[in-house]
Amino acid sequence: MNPADTGASTTVGAAPAVPAADATPDTAADATPDTTADATAGTADTGRAASSAGSRMTPGGPGYRRMSLALFLAGVATFALLYSTQALLPLISGEFHVAAGDASWTVAAATGGLAVFVLPMSALSERFGRRAVMTASLAVAVSVGLLVPFAPSLGVLVVLRALQGAALAGLPASAQAYLAEEVSPKALVTAIGLFVAGNSVGGMSGRVITGWVAQEWGWRVAVGVIGVVAVGCAVAFRVLLPAPRHFRAGSLRPRVLLGTVRDHLADPLLRRLYAIGALFMTVFGGVYTVIGYRLTEAPFSLPQGIIGSIFLVYLVGTVSASTAGRLVGRLGRRGALYLAGATTAAGLLVSLLNSVVLVLLGLVLITAGFFAGHAVASSAVSKTATHGRAQASALYQSAYYIGSSVGSTVGATAFHAQGWPGTVGVGLLAMLGVVAITLLGTRAAKAAARHRDPATA
Repeated sequence: MNPADTGASTTVGAAPAVPAADATPDTAADATPDTTADATAGTADTGRAASSAGSRMTPGGPGYRRMSLALFLAGVATFALLYSTQALLPLISGEFHVAAGDASWTVAAATGGLAVFVLPMSALSERFGRRAVMTASLAVAVSVGLLVPFAPSLGVLVVLRALQGAALAGLPASAQAYLAEEVSPKALVTAIGLFVAGNSVGGMSGRVITGWVAQEWGWRVAVGVIGVVAVGCAVAFRVLLPAPRHFRAGSLRPRVLLGTVRDHLADPLLRRLYAIGALFMTVFGGVYTVIGYRLTEAPFSLPQGIIGSIFLVYLVGTVSASTAGRLVGRLGRRGALYLAGATTAAGLLVSLLNSVVLVLLGLVLITAGFFAGHAVASSAVSKTATHGRAQASALYQSAYYIGSSVGSTVGATAFHAQGWPGTVGVGLLAMLGVVAITLLGTRAAKAAARHRDPATA
């Protein structure tokens, strides 16, 4: 798929023209300006990339299953820890005698910490390796997670959650860069989809477990259990993940890092993908931060355990994320994004009805649309960037988690002011933004096609 088909610009930074959807990660992974500055000939880089193409992991090939399971478990641990307090917000509000907007900071602080530190962590992964940074990130995050249950006040809890989010920042961007370097380009969307599926399982299991445990023993024991589960996932991740074969250590020179960031931000397609990721996460963060409050109030008045079980709809996200590659194959990147946005918007509207069954259906649609859109956008970032992939993914993750923080806080504030319709209104505005940005990509693709072949205009 060429730039005209995707709305991509024909260049990324100073890199040569590369078709966006068929960008050659085999070459880019071994010929990045920030890691092979001493290369004297482009032909040498190309030859090196070609010779290594056959050694990249493919479905059914050596190491692929271990890699998939390892990153799946890393995704489980990341999302279980990151959103460990989200289903417990009504209980936290009750213990500390605060409103929904105040309690939501236990979620916003974690995602905000991740958003701030994801870019610096990605730079460390360029120097010290993807696997090393991911391992250290999980180790620190699970250690902080074991301290969270003992927070004596809301302020201390928010600080610990911010530290936990900052520690987790090393995992998302490093994981996508690892996949882009070690997995065959044709299998990249599927591989990233499996990692995103792990995110959905982590988010689901964390909320379901905390819901039932908290109903019996309180929110502190619940988040402690999540910490223990995350320790097991972190150990298994380190044991299973194959050593990288295509990583080349770069430098920590700030000038090089800033230059790479400028290159990515100068690319119109990457900017659109970053905005799309942020808007999808604004909806998701807002909905799942507030849904517990809605279901504990009339006319539902559900107990905490049942509310936690509502998050089983995350299984739908596991399926939609893992099938994102086939969706792109059938509809194209923009078509898949249109469908994901429409599905999410439909779910928001259905959730307005005062029926538990219809609210559940709405959450199913929101979750399916969100995870599909996220998988499509994040994999497109990895394919589009021809150098500095860790930084490209880090910028996406930063925008994504800024969207989560904004969605959690604004969604909770809107709920306090207008009830559930206020939260839905915030989500619908975000989905209108996704459609508008994708339409810009469509127009850019048509303009690029006319420029390339005036006869078709």
